[in-house]
Amino acid sequence: MNTEINKIKQLIKQGEGIEVEFKESNGSLTRSVFETICAFLNRKGGTVLLGVADDGKIIGVNEDTLQAQLDTLARDMNNPQIISPTFFLSTDVVDIDGKKVISIFVPESSQPHAYKGAYYDRNEDGDFKLTNQQLITNLFLRKQDGYTENKVFPYLEMEDFETELFDTVRNLVRLTRADHPWINMSNEEILVSARMRLRDSYTGNEGYTLAAALVFGKENTIASVLPHFKTDALCRKEDVERYDDRDDIRCNLMRSYSRLLAFIRKYLPDRFYLEGNQQ
Repeated sequence: MNTEINKIKQLIKQGEGIEVEFKESNGSLTRSVFETICAFLNRKGGTVLLGVADDGKIIGVNEDTLQAQLDTLARDMNNPQIISPTFFLSTDVVDIDGKKVISIFVPESSQPHAYKGAYYDRNEDGDFKLTNQQLITNLFLRKQDGYTENKVFPYLEMEDFETELFDTVRNLVRLTRADHPWINMSNEEILVSARMRLRDSYTGNEGYTLAAALVFGKENTIASVLPHFKTDALCRKEDVERYDDRDDIRCNLMRSYSRLLAFIRKYLPDRFYLEGNQQ
């Protein structure tokens, strides 16, 4: 928690900007927070700090309303009438000098988002509503400009990956095709064959891609290339506004798959069913 507090203090010292926004939000959740969240999703992402004034003074969130603000945020971010498409956000509550501050991390989204039907973007001066069709068209084009999973990280090496997972891949492909070429390939050759090692045509850099890190990377590797990457498994049965259970998964996608299946089986204990040869 000390690390989180230091990070927030550094953001406050840095002041508001294209990726940082302060909201006092002392007694109730200010609705303008959703404009900022929408703008962050549509631009580079950022952090919203509730309980901090525009000048960086820590006001603190009223503790009597803190849980209600968290509940409202979670509920409204899951409401397509408010944020479309919906988006789950990670929040932290930290105590700084005896005052509660809510930190909301908003990643850059791969999709354009609207708040109550209006699109927002972000610049150094704050949030601004996109009021003409050309600006909205540019937003959609920017989101479709490339595939983030192909981003090249030239300093990634084979020791940054969980090498035992390559044997898992070989066993999986062997089940569907006994002569699959990956069976006799080296780990490096599998990554090249899967186009997880590429040359960036803009920079000329060659290396393993974000996709390689997410599929095979060690936890430290993923944390270094995509610090806020995680998969949230939520179960809503009784508490439909928040959740009854949650698995916060931060490992690579190969291991995430097993974790997610276990979570699903926990709450959907359906018997094994086979129709023809399809599970």
